Amino acid sequence: MTQLTIIANIVANEDKVEVVKAELLKLIAITRAEEGCINYDLHQDNENPAHFTFYENWTSRELWQAHMGNTHLAEYMAATEGCVASFTLNEMTKIG
Repeated sequence: MTQLTIIANIVANEDKVEVVKAELLKLIAITRAEEGCINYDLHQDNENPAHFTFYENWTSRELWQAHMGNTHLAEYMAATEGCVASFTLNEMTKIG
């Protein structure tokens, strides 16, 4: 199995930064306990506090996909509906 790195960028609407931040923080402990999660680290941009990045590593793509189907992510999506200006996700493989 090949380790998978995920870079997820979330930009909150300017008036919803604290809502999005609170909901993202709720994901950390439960996700770190999931099978296959190596790390799940949330960062906030120093110059643009509306920009959050998750840096994640998973033991396999299959286990990351299982994570993506979990209830807590659906709950996050429902709680932040209309609060997120943009979201991008990159699946990456370490090469060096």
